[in-house]
Amino acid sequence: MTDLQHFPDNFLWGVATAAHQVEGNNTNSDTWFLEHLPGTIFAEPSGDAIDHYHRYREDIALIASLGFTTYRFSLEWARIEPEEGHFSVAELDHYRRVLETCRDHGLTPVVTYHHFTSPRWLLAAGGWEDDATPERFARYCSRVTEHLGDLIGVACTLNEPNLPWLLKALGIGGEPAERRADVPLWSAAAGRLGIEAERVAPFQFTVSDAGFDIKLAAHRAGREAIKAHRPQLLVGWTLANSDIQAAEGGQQVADRVRRDVNERFLEASRGDDFVGIQTYGRTVFGPDGLAPVPEGAPVNAMGEEIYPQALEVTIREAHRIAGIPVMVTENGLATDDDTQRVDYLRTAVAGVSACLADGINVRGYIAWTAFDNFEWIFGYGPKFGLIAVDRTTQERTPKPSAHWLGGVARTAQERLTTVG
Repeated sequence: MTDLQHFPDNFLWGVATAAHQVEGNNTNSDTWFLEHLPGTIFAEPSGDAIDHYHRYREDIALIASLGFTTYRFSLEWARIEPEEGHFSVAELDHYRRVLETCRDHGLTPVVTYHHFTSPRWLLAAGGWEDDATPERFARYCSRVTEHLGDLIGVACTLNEPNLPWLLKALGIGGEPAERRADVPLWSAAAGRLGIEAERVAPFQFTVSDAGFDIKLAAHRAGREAIKAHRPQLLVGWTLANSDIQAAEGGQQVADRVRRDVNERFLEASRGDDFVGIQTYGRTVFGPDGLAPVPEGAPVNAMGEEIYPQALEVTIREAHRIAGIPVMVTENGLATDDDTQRVDYLRTAVAGVSACLADGINVRGYIAWTAFDNFEWIFGYGPKFGLIAVDRTTQERTPKPSAHWLGGVARTAQERLTTVG
């Protein structure tokens, strides 16, 4: 059994989802819009997803029954503010019912205000390179917190604002504004929105100096808007921090990527209540860019090396640079072999324990993901879930990994109760 002696009594054990990936029919979002355009880079549309929008009560009850103490989920801005300045009380009340269900089942809600998707109107207005976006985001955060803040346990403003820079280093996206007209998806989006292609700037795929500045300003404005209503609420953002390593001759490349992707975002986190770390493995660079997976290394369903040791490295990096509490807000494995997932989780949790033993303030471990779901451009192929979903019947079936990690959470609580 996992050594739990270093885990504090307020440690959060949980699983995570994101609204667009599980709710279904998020038709007013920019991502739904992009999924259905000519030249789309999405393998398939999200459609009904796993219908969590209607099935959240039984889903939350299932998560709690497995032993978890925390549920991280996101609010959907495109539902809450479907047109600029128009806030839907019905949708805010829906999310209030979700939060109340968490409370009723003893789960601490870790709530993400923005998990990749934005309203379509925001994309039409210049998205995440437009100077007005931080103020628009802060207005949304204020309205949400006013309506829901008394039930939120922990607040995350933005999910993985640094991901586009990591994707660019991996050879995915990152086109500068002047070249977006050459990309079929961005050209099609511009035509439908009635704007120039250079102004198409979705959160997930925009790599620019303006994008960095706008995201950072939005995070800080959102944080202040949340604190204005709930001063004691813990607020941070979550980062996609890979364990960035160098192969022979690749030190200069690795150092540059580490600076762009990890270090400057961690420096920007100083002053927050915590930083969320989301790590899946290591990324190794040679002199010409991304190095191949070592021969004979185990790989996940997406062909990437399975390397759970990375989490301990990124926690320590965050502690060293940001100097604030750390929360693991995502960590997991895409695999159809759940035995691999259990082994991965066991190693990752041991890494968290080692960090705690060295006095690093780690507040929680939240696995990605609660359910097999829509994995963005990859569609429904990769299976990260601890709970399987039959999308024909929408039947949920916990995997051994769900019972294993939930059992760790339950044992941790029982140990503390016994000690107390």
